[in-house]
Amino acid sequence: MSFDVYTPLLLSLLLPLVSPVIGRRVAPALAARVLTSAAVLTAAATTWSLILLVTALVGDAPPVVREAREDGRRLADPVPEVIGVAACVALAVVVWRVQRAVRAERRTRRALRRLCEGQPRDTELVVAASEVPQAFAIPGRPGRILVTSAMLSALAPAERRVLLAHERAHLTHRHGRVVTAATLAAAANPLLGPVRSAVSFLVERWADEQAAAAVGDRVTTARALARAALCAGRARPACALSFTDRAVTRRIAALQTTPPPHLWSAAAAVLVLGAIPALFAADATGDLIRLLWNALT
Repeated sequence: MSFDVYTPLLLSLLLPLVSPVIGRRVAPALAARVLTSAAVLTAAATTWSLILLVTALVGDAPPVVREAREDGRRLADPVPEVIGVAACVALAVVVWRVQRAVRAERRTRRALRRLCEGQPRDTELVVAASEVPQAFAIPGRPGRILVTSAMLSALAPAERRVLLAHERAHLTHRHGRVVTAATLAAAANPLLGPVRSAVSFLVERWADEQAAAAVGDRVTTARALARAALCAGRARPACALSFTDRAVTRRIAALQTTPPPHLWSAAAAVLVLGAIPALFAADATGDLIRLLWNALT
């Protein structure tokens, strides 16, 4: 098997390097989408490469290869045995990590949905009597916005509108799905952990920009975020899209400047970076198919 099968694993090192730059220079909505898409493509390509290495692990494993060798035909070993064993172990770890991430996601979502049990189906805003200032969006059908009474009392009326617009943006643009996709990609490929962190930050920035546009005032949006961050407690659900989560000081600083531009060229470059590992994985698949075809013929 050619070097192509290893290339997706090497290229997955590049995406975490460019994600901070894209996060700073490209509009949050566009950056979050392209980084997530590239991460999913890269994770799928690296996982498939591991599958190919495991498939080619045992020189005698595919029956057609074994029979071909018994007939005296010379066939090159697709990969060294030690690499195949390492790929087998790595693939088992990937499966375990993805299963754990899926279970954690389901468990957290069930816990969040239970917070809104008993509310009318058409109720978007749920106010919980609590002394802990909290506000977060709960994805689902229907999506809900959960805000504690302490958070509402800490904000001025204009700042409350910012908070609700922020959380509504999470629901409208399905940020929960974006973060989940990036989380599963990072579970499949731990090298993509920084990309997952960047996407989690960018969806908050995305919602900040949507809130600023909705209220028409970036200063009020920054002030609402700062006030909420100062009074917010530390405890919050792990995967909730929280108003005061994800590097608040950086978000406030960003709101005090002009919105980043939509650099489509940079976004396209990131997508290409995500597509290249998939192309190499496809080429490696072709190599394995040709090997089996030669064994058959």
